[in-house]
Amino acid sequence: MPEAFHPTPEQLRYLALLAEKYPTIAAASSEIINLEALSRLPKGTEHFMSDLHGENEAFIHILNSASGVIREKIDVVLGEGVPAAERAELATLIYYPVQKLPELKAKQSDLTAWYRKNLLWLIQLCRFVSSKHTRDHVRKCLPKYCGHIIDELLHAHFEDHDKDLYYGQIIDSIIRHDRADAYITRFCEVIKRLAVDRLHIVGDLFDRGPRPDQILDRLMLHHDVDIQWGNHDVVWMGAAAGSPICILTVLKTTVAYNNLPTLENGYGISLRGLDHLAEAFYADTDVEHWKPHLDPRTSPGADTIARAARMHKAVTIMMLKLEAQVIARNPDFQYQGRDYLNQIDYAAGTVRCGGKSYPLLDPVFPTVDPADPSRLNPQEEQVLSDLVRSFTESERLQRHTQFLYAKGAVYKVCNGNLLFHGAVPMTEDGAFAAETFEGKSYSGKALFDYCDRRAREGYFAAPGSPERQAGQDFLWYLWCGRLSPIFGRSAMTTFERLYIADKSTHTEVKNPYYRHIQSAETADKILREFGLEGEGCHIINGHVPVRAIEGESPVKGGGKIIVIDGGFCRAYHSRTGIAGYTLVYNSRGLTLRTHQPFESAEKAIREDEDIASRSEYIYTAPQRVLVRDTDEGVEKRVLIADLEQLLAAYRAGLLREQL
Repeated sequence: MPEAFHPTPEQLRYLALLAEKYPTIAAASSEIINLEALSRLPKGTEHFMSDLHGENEAFIHILNSASGVIREKIDVVLGEGVPAAERAELATLIYYPVQKLPELKAKQSDLTAWYRKNLLWLIQLCRFVSSKHTRDHVRKCLPKYCGHIIDELLHAHFEDHDKDLYYGQIIDSIIRHDRADAYITRFCEVIKRLAVDRLHIVGDLFDRGPRPDQILDRLMLHHDVDIQWGNHDVVWMGAAAGSPICILTVLKTTVAYNNLPTLENGYGISLRGLDHLAEAFYADTDVEHWKPHLDPRTSPGADTIARAARMHKAVTIMMLKLEAQVIARNPDFQYQGRDYLNQIDYAAGTVRCGGKSYPLLDPVFPTVDPADPSRLNPQEEQVLSDLVRSFTESERLQRHTQFLYAKGAVYKVCNGNLLFHGAVPMTEDGAFAAETFEGKSYSGKALFDYCDRRAREGYFAAPGSPERQAGQDFLWYLWCGRLSPIFGRSAMTTFERLYIADKSTHTEVKNPYYRHIQSAETADKILREFGLEGEGCHIINGHVPVRAIEGESPVKGGGKIIVIDGGFCRAYHSRTGIAGYTLVYNSRGLTLRTHQPFESAEKAIREDEDIASRSEYIYTAPQRVLVRDTDEGVEKRVLIADLEQLLAAYRAGLLREQL
């Protein structure tokens, strides 16, 4: 006889709640059967990308193309019998249906025949990409208004239907009722949706590239995405929270790369006050040294460049003033001596740095009072006050920041992989480096958890509270702190590069982590620290571009660490020799896709030009990875166990079925 079931009162209360969703023995049993069946399916495909740095067009193209996977599936489904040009045209249609469809229609002499052909191709491709999913999952991905027809087309049993006749009749009806464009667009959306189950962004959405705001808009529409914050992200999060130092840091980078549209057009933040301040104090100074980095895709005039240079200097000096204030009130940051405005001999035109004195490249500080260098003058205070109000009142920036907090964290453990942007701070001898905050020492995973909590306080703690102020200062520390796991270098040498000619002062020394990760022992040590162990576990991080052009491999730590910063941003292409990576994790293992530069969405649409990518296997699973082997599988096993207890409660008469 089966053992008697004697749940505790707490267990019985939980089972009573579970019974609201599964009110009968049949319902609970059916769900167990369903969960067990789902657990035996191949795991879904995950894509990992990092360091997007505002390259919106390239990112959206890679997202649309599933990093080249969709084009490969087109080649498999259609084969050599369809000319390469037509396959490329179909790929572009799937990537950009709204933009490409009118162009293709305008070229057709027999539009009905073209509709029939392309709808048939899209149906075949959609059937192919949906084949590893359950019908229930595919149905959930279908659009509301025409999903039932697409469902029929995808799941028709051709032992009961003549395939050509069945498809032909439905397609002819779609065309006759002028719904072909809508169905083509919906099929394209479903194909893209089913090609990738989950997207991981391993940090640095912001800065350098033109439109990070458009990347965030697209991510907010994604069906399943998570983000591991990069240092460029946390400083924007701090700016959105109203942190003056983070706002000025964001502005300094934005102006230095002449990316003003991100602020002005993307977030509705006016720079007029900063522009007037720069004109008032720097119009008659030499700002040649302050000219912004220019994107070769743009061609600003001389006046625009000069305006940006003046703003660059004005905001940098304001930023340096606030850095000195933050350093003074946060001795835990251990940044004493980097409050550079306090280290300058203004009469001599020199600065103390690292125990030595250096002449300043630009000794002109018209808004600095040598007797109180970190104090903002009245005009600067007014500009900063207006900027704080603009950042905190930007509805779009607040939506994006709330999304970053909701979907993001300092790190993530997912399906045997540890994801983080920068580094696990280490000592020279390979131990986890300890940092003391608020009188307590943190290292390893505990440091990551502490940083995550403080980052959230900077945005969510009560306005005006000490916790919010301290949290906002900490967001700045995460941007550039010596033992920040998101930064991973000795210091952010912005001042040195702008003011000191000696390039030995410009070096940002990497944390010893970057040397130790060449060994498998270090990889195993870090994985164990975060609760992972065994074959198939990997560390995935970004932040430091892989110099592929010099032969550097992104795979380290005996194959257990994959650095996926391949220089996605155009500003890094010359350094890496490539244009980014996508790491793909499917049921067979890990594949790294290396991308070449992308010119523009306009050219891709007009000329059916795709991003050239090549693939290499990083890790092949010893056996196919099923859903039961994933985190989702663990959750399903827990639910199955709970449902088994619910069945026992029903059968023991402890709960009654709701028939």
